[in-house]
Amino acid sequence: MYFCVFECKGAPHLGATLSPSREAIADLTAAWPGEQQDAPRNVAELARLGDKGLDIAKRILNEGRASAPVAGLRLLSPLGKPLKNVFCVGRNYRGHIIEGNIARGVDPNLFPEHIEFFTKAPTTVSGHEDAIPLHDGITAQLDYEAELGIVIGQGGSNIDAAHADAAVFGYTIVNDITGRDLQRRHGQWFKGKTLDGSCPVGPWVVHSSAISDPQALGIKLWVNGELRQSDNTSSMIFTVASIIAQLSAGLTLEPGDIIATGTPSGVGYAMNPPRFLKEGDVVAIEIESIGRLENTVRK
Repeated sequence: MYFCVFECKGAPHLGATLSPSREAIADLTAAWPGEQQDAPRNVAELARLGDKGLDIAKRILNEGRASAPVAGLRLLSPLGKPLKNVFCVGRNYRGHIIEGNIARGVDPNLFPEHIEFFTKAPTTVSGHEDAIPLHDGITAQLDYEAELGIVIGQGGSNIDAAHADAAVFGYTIVNDITGRDLQRRHGQWFKGKTLDGSCPVGPWVVHSSAISDPQALGIKLWVNGELRQSDNTSSMIFTVASIIAQLSAGLTLEPGDIIATGTPSGVGYAMNPPRFLKEGDVVAIEIESIGRLENTVRK
């Protein structure tokens, strides 16, 4: 199943389809049985309903309810405004670690022994085609990071890596926009990573049943049509299962939580000379089997 959120009469509605082409969607919010106030309006709300909610969504889709063409719809963040910070993984692709080490003038082959976690505030989250704020005067080094996003379903704590797939609702695209100068100035990454609007997500959440192997997905990013990042999730040092296991150790993951899994090489700050985002730049990310996320930088 493929889920998105779209604007309907000024309100968010949850849409879905069984078709990988995703040309048309059913309005799950409008078709939901019972009172409309109980109908889920985004993927996080659906995930919190557990298997019961997923069964209702399947039934609506299998009934062949009237569908609307995706073209022309305004797609919103598929998870709404998260109730918690977005969990993130730093330095998880070998090539990105090497380019970063070279840019900092340290040993290129210095790799992390443990996963490096940080978070982005809920106010960072935005949707497909929303503007990426330039934050001119606050950062002069705005950068992009294409990432596979995990959407937690069942969740839990102390999850064993061998059973981590059971905790996943689905997968999405995340752009971890970063103010590099702020990231370095404050030492701890949070300030440079959590500027308002610095976490475009979506527009699709693909249910885990439609992704046979999250460690075999091509991932690419373009700036103004120029390919900057191109890799595969097989290049991750720490796998999706390992990330979930280590993050959930002593920490409860809840339905609708988002985990960004790190970015490949090709970021702007590691270029020679560095190339940071400017007003009007169009940043597009594609992840195999998941979709395309596109946003424009605006003052």
